[in-house]
Amino acid sequence: MLKYEIIYFNLLNQIQLGALQAGAKLPSIRQLSREFSCSKSTILTALRKLENQHFIYAQPKSGYYVVDHQLPSTPNTSNVIDFATSSPSWYAFPYKDFQHCINKAIDTYQADLFRYGTPKGLPSLVREAQKLLETYQVFTKQENIFITSGVQQSLFLLSIMPFPTKRTTILVEQPSYHLYMDYFKTYQVPVVGIKRTSKGIDLQELETIFSKQNIKFFYTMPRLQNPLGTSFCKKEKDDIRRLAYKYSVYIVEDDYLADFDLNTKSDPLFTDDMEQHVIYLKSFSKIMFPGLRIGLAVLPNALIDSFQRHKNTADIDSSMISQAALELYLKSGMFERYQKVVSEAYTQRANILQQSITKYLPDFQASTVICMHSHIVLPKEINTNRLIQHLKLKKIYLDTIERNYLYGFYRERILKLNVSNVEDYKIEKGIQEIAHALSHPQNHF
Repeated sequence: MLKYEIIYFNLLNQIQLGALQAGAKLPSIRQLSREFSCSKSTILTALRKLENQHFIYAQPKSGYYVVDHQLPSTPNTSNVIDFATSSPSWYAFPYKDFQHCINKAIDTYQADLFRYGTPKGLPSLVREAQKLLETYQVFTKQENIFITSGVQQSLFLLSIMPFPTKRTTILVEQPSYHLYMDYFKTYQVPVVGIKRTSKGIDLQELETIFSKQNIKFFYTMPRLQNPLGTSFCKKEKDDIRRLAYKYSVYIVEDDYLADFDLNTKSDPLFTDDMEQHVIYLKSFSKIMFPGLRIGLAVLPNALIDSFQRHKNTADIDSSMISQAALELYLKSGMFERYQKVVSEAYTQRANILQQSITKYLPDFQASTVICMHSHIVLPKEINTNRLIQHLKLKKIYLDTIERNYLYGFYRERILKLNVSNVEDYKIEKGIQEIAHALSHPQNHF
């Protein structure tokens, strides 16, 4: 081992063991040179390596200081089977690749970090986003694309801003995205629901609501819906669009799982929108990580100015570092390579989930779509809360459906199943345990 490597590992060990904690000053180069009986250049080589790995930083005319003494997190080995968590597996993401993009972004966009962002987002990211959207069959101009702080910000802005139709009531499918349901409960925005099941929605009911109520827009997840895991067929999408045109209702299409759809012929509602009634939203929270807080919104021409004004008062622009890093991640081809790998991994889990449901729960109504989350419909005799508590004792975690519904809307007896954080080999065992629990008399009324 070379001399500078011995010094590097010695200092690294002190940092990781906490002998040198965050903010602590390292001994001077002269002191280290005497301690290790070597030249100052050798010491500098070791320090530069620690600095490049972000363990220490240099303060001119003062010395070197520890950035953080904590070790990076590592995956916990556990016998828990977590069907409740919907976030992606954090340790599966190639952090080193994205770290390169963050570091490069800071170097490339130094000046931009010291001024407020651009109205629609970093222009270079908008260009890359346009190319990415085309792979989802979303063809639009750059002026129609907005970079937002996740899909949540888009939904918030769309919910409060005025639309050309002057309408105020929002229609949402039930069940739906739990954080959006929380938004309605918190802000008391006028909202109505329409039932969605594994068979879709009742189009006659949809037309009745469109024709008789003051509907501003219809919020829907046409593909791989959360929490059901179902998708609309082409005819359903065509019929929904037709009704939207007939009654001048906008559609907000949340396509957050576009990267995981196995059906290559399944296009978004936006693709065939000839009358600019569809607002398209795309998130990176599942394909990358939720903390990125970057989303895409594609707006019809009639809504651009209003959306822009409301976005300016919300946050001016999303994080410039995140935007710049994502732009480089897309442009370099890293995203495309990672997208393929993670999609294959989740598809494998989704297949195991679907096969396990078919094998152990054949008598229960369920989604047949291959998706990382699914559901089964429970019979009336099952006590859902008792079932969930019973399985929790066996270290199988499930979540209730309560937060996925609007207050006062009839809640279906649904058991959500998500394998985003369940290792492949645990999925079948978990579904088998659920089947046993469902047949156990103590979980019945």
